[in-house]
Amino acid sequence: MKFTDGFWHTRPRVDARYAQEAYDLDAAPDGRSLVVSAPTKVIASRGDTLNRTLLTITLSSPLEGVIAVRVDHHTGARRSQGFELVGAVDGGVGEVSIDETGGTLTSGPLTARVTAGSPWSLEFLEDGKPITTSGAKSIALVQLEDGAPVTTEPAGVAGVTTTGLAAPGSYVHAQLSLGVGELVYGLGERFGPFVKNGQTIDIWNADGGTSSEQSYKNVPFYLTNRGYGVLVNHPEHVSFEVGTEAVERVQFSVAGESLEYLVFAGPTPKDVLERYTALTGRPAQVPAWSYGLWLSTSFTTQYDEGTINSFIDGMAERQLPLSVFHFDCFWMREFNWTDFEWDARVFPDPEGMLARLHERDLKVSAWINPYIGQRSKLFAEAADAGYLVRRSDGAVWQWDMWQAGMGLVDFTNPDATAWFQDKIRTLVGQGVDAIKTDFGERIPTDVVWHDGSDPQVMHNWYAQLYNAAVFEALQESSGIGEAVLFARSATVGGQQQPVHWGGDNSSSYESMAETLRGGLSLAASGFGYWSHDIGGFEGNPDPAVFKRWLAFGLMSSHSRLHGSSSYRVPWAFDEGDEAPGQSAVDVARRFTNLKLRLMPYLYEVGLEAASRGIPFMRPMQLEFPGDPAVDHLDRQYLLGEHLLVAPVFSEAGDVQYFLPSGTWTDLLTDEVATGPVWRTERHDFASLPLWVREGAVLVTGSRDDRPDYDYTDAPLVTVYPGAEGSSRVRVSDPTGGEAIEFSVERSASGAVVTGPTGIAFTARLAGAAAVEATAGVAKLTR
Repeated sequence: MKFTDGFWHTRPRVDARYAQEAYDLDAAPDGRSLVVSAPTKVIASRGDTLNRTLLTITLSSPLEGVIAVRVDHHTGARRSQGFELVGAVDGGVGEVSIDETGGTLTSGPLTARVTAGSPWSLEFLEDGKPITTSGAKSIALVQLEDGAPVTTEPAGVAGVTTTGLAAPGSYVHAQLSLGVGELVYGLGERFGPFVKNGQTIDIWNADGGTSSEQSYKNVPFYLTNRGYGVLVNHPEHVSFEVGTEAVERVQFSVAGESLEYLVFAGPTPKDVLERYTALTGRPAQVPAWSYGLWLSTSFTTQYDEGTINSFIDGMAERQLPLSVFHFDCFWMREFNWTDFEWDARVFPDPEGMLARLHERDLKVSAWINPYIGQRSKLFAEAADAGYLVRRSDGAVWQWDMWQAGMGLVDFTNPDATAWFQDKIRTLVGQGVDAIKTDFGERIPTDVVWHDGSDPQVMHNWYAQLYNAAVFEALQESSGIGEAVLFARSATVGGQQQPVHWGGDNSSSYESMAETLRGGLSLAASGFGYWSHDIGGFEGNPDPAVFKRWLAFGLMSSHSRLHGSSSYRVPWAFDEGDEAPGQSAVDVARRFTNLKLRLMPYLYEVGLEAASRGIPFMRPMQLEFPGDPAVDHLDRQYLLGEHLLVAPVFSEAGDVQYFLPSGTWTDLLTDEVATGPVWRTERHDFASLPLWVREGAVLVTGSRDDRPDYDYTDAPLVTVYPGAEGSSRVRVSDPTGGEAIEFSVERSASGAVVTGPTGIAFTARLAGAAAVEATAGVAKLTR
């Protein structure tokens, strides 16, 4: 939201009152917070204190290396509830110091320093080095008169302005400096340019597809290449101007009388994400089976148990390993969604059908949303019990977009949440293993919530309550580490309930690329796992698009074949029409087998996401901070620390990508390349750039038919080029056995790989033949 007309003036009917000086500074009684009085005029005489706006600015620290700044106009006004900071330390951890020059609050390596007097100056330092500042005209109370020509409010549903001017009233904004060459990433799953500089971004969940500036997953957190992060602690609408209101600053504003933001220390982007997820919640561990290939009924296609069995039989006949079968919306009867009842016209024996799928060693996923159509018998049950969101006159809120006359489950009502969770438990009892929690973005603001929550806050926060309720029910039913969602909407904290997918994309290379940008932005926003519809959701992909997307999708954390109006079984595209190894079936088999062989490595990457909050799929900037060559890269990424992936976005197979400094080895061919180097290549459908980083020790598994096997059973340990010295690599057993470790000692002549006693394994130097271990040791020579 823009309030100014250029650098010097405010826009008409906009009254901006800026913090002009730190008039006085006080420590809270416990010494954990610094309180600053910041009048909106430099106080030269006692008369200047009259008829004056005073901003109270409070600095505190909820966790080491994190400093919160709260700006209050009227401290008695209603404040935003903020997000659930699950990792906050009671009482805070900051240390305050005040002298004649000003005051500081220090938390671990991070210090906030307020200079006494004018002009207003708040500086953030990490280990004594400045990282960002809040200078003159950076903090303001802004009053808008009716018709003030600021930017539009975000699009939404009933109760939200879709076009026009922002509502009159009070707003608070803050700005933080952007240094020379400083770039901003994150702010949720955004499908436009990965670097956010120059963008206006509204934090407001919307069902806008991947080809718009709207987002299903809005997260008011950003990360910069200067090695710090910022969270604006408001679930309601936040407007960001990233170098657009003031080109030297990031501005964020909210409606009301107060604003709070938190600064996270690094020094690396990974360190920032560790701190951020320690405070807002770490991703849950997901089951090993979820990493395998998911196949869907698709959305509006016709299907019954016979259709489903033909798909599963076809996959088996073609030796395409399948782990999960997904039932999309029409497992329930039309107009009834979501009533949790299988459509008896096509699924007369759901429990028997699901048991038969389990007998085929498949997991089952089922679609739901948080809406209930009025044709469903559950509508009257929920309405009578007070489980649906209501209008101010007491009537149930309803509309006809999506399901006719649908109502919205009120998850602020504990009884409604328990009721909804019981329905999930019933599904699990029938044989459902995973839930696709669709929608959750179209949340009205002209309603009354059971607990009295602010409707503006609930618009974004609803997604968190919805997904948390379903995830909790799955965990209770299946156990910790076995629950998994396929969620579309989210906000801060949503990373705790994996997995999320990228929403409705289209079947094109352009949409494939925008989908990747969305995933990279979400990863930079603290989300550990992410997926997308292989081939695109809307439309029917031509064979080339589908095959290129297969490679990309199977080199993502989670891999799902799903579409809108057409089936996504690989043989529906070009089976038998291509050169050997180039059909969609061949490509699907090759990359599914590859992913399953990589499971010992990938599973550890997932465990790191759960334990540290470092995402599974990593923007290049996370792994190579300080390298300006990677700052703008958004068509390649890393899976974990060691695997670089560059999807191919063209039918001919032309791709250009960058290998940073070091020795790289092609996983598929053992070719060695030395970076930094830009490479331009052409790949057939059975290939894509997939490189192993210098120093890696990659453990691959003995099976390529399933993701959930004992990774410690006869693994292959491959030692890639790296400096002489020692390293260790951990291998888990998701079937319940103990994890093991291999130690590697590199020397000029080769390497020695030592494993646990009694564990059979082979080892090799990249590019050489494998050597079978003897007595737990494999000696590798160049």
